[in-house]
Amino acid sequence: MNVIRVMTGNEACAEGALAAGLSFFAGYPITPSSEIAEELAELLPCAEGVFIQMEDELASIGAVIGASLTGAKAMTATSGPGFSLMQENIGYAIMAEVPCVIVNVMRGGPSTGLPTLPSQGDVMQARWGTHGDHQIIALAPYSVIEIFDLTIRAFNLAEKYRTPVILLLDEILAHVSEKVVLSDTAVRVIIDRIIPQEAPEAYLPYRYTQNLIPPMAPFGSGYRYHVTGLAHDETGFPTNDPVEIEKLLFRLQDKIIRNRDDIVQVEEFLLEDAEIGIISYGSSARSCRHAIRQLRAQGVRVGMLRLITIWPFANVKVEKWTKNIGKWYVVEMNMGQIAREVEAAAHGDATIFGIRQINGEPINPEFICQKIKDGLNV
Repeated sequence: MNVIRVMTGNEACAEGALAAGLSFFAGYPITPSSEIAEELAELLPCAEGVFIQMEDELASIGAVIGASLTGAKAMTATSGPGFSLMQENIGYAIMAEVPCVIVNVMRGGPSTGLPTLPSQGDVMQARWGTHGDHQIIALAPYSVIEIFDLTIRAFNLAEKYRTPVILLLDEILAHVSEKVVLSDTAVRVIIDRIIPQEAPEAYLPYRYTQNLIPPMAPFGSGYRYHVTGLAHDETGFPTNDPVEIEKLLFRLQDKIIRNRDDIVQVEEFLLEDAEIGIISYGSSARSCRHAIRQLRAQGVRVGMLRLITIWPFANVKVEKWTKNIGKWYVVEMNMGQIAREVEAAAHGDATIFGIRQINGEPINPEFICQKIKDGLNV
């Protein structure tokens, strides 16, 4: 049976988390993500989960990590300033391989910036916000129903790869209301972390396995082990052994890199005959789709590569389409953060232009059309 609802993006995120099996949420109110916490404060206890409003964002991500170590599927939601405060503990979760989901509803920055206006200025922070060499998974939906679906996917990826996953929304997506069709009978793939099969005395929490992802025993289940943000060996205890350190850091990298084909998702829209390509993501991609239809009606063959997975970056897809398309426009609400990744992936085989907006206004289709038509007249 299909259920038709009108939902905002923030509501869809909360509903998607519950559908994925969320059992613990800790967060602190911050515009424009606050409705996610408000929804879960009401709904999560009814699903026998735990909701805690923490004193700040540092405590929120710390509580999420602790809950995940006990076996809970755990999430927090925030925006730019709070996301900045979480970075140290995000790095801890990467090093300790603690699955969790961090929702960042982007707004203008830096600092307090533009609390009620949209931005896409946190995509590089999502990749490099915490220090050190590391990999991260970050997803960027562009509609309300996709927020629902990608929230579930974020949990699945976190559990499958024992890693924090970042879901990047923006203020437009958080607060837009759209009709959503949800099926009570839909078969949704829900992934849970692998738990150890060996006896507690034989368990190594960071064992080097063939798939590079060690089984994870929940605290309180009879398995006792050490968790640290320090470089550690397979037992979890800190080490200064260079062989063990390199082994650990390469495994943390490779468990993501070797599974790029499973993790990276894009949408290829009217690219087969395109002479000009657009690369975009999130709410900006909505304007791009409308602009492409307008330009095609005027005889300009334009297509779009929409990034659904932001990190790892879809460089293979960019390389593929650059063989046929020599001019790309990267449309984003920042000063060109993803444009630099596109330039690197194109290897000089295409010309890259940025269509950018940073003043808190959304990028509208007419602005995109004019920029591309101006380029045709150069």
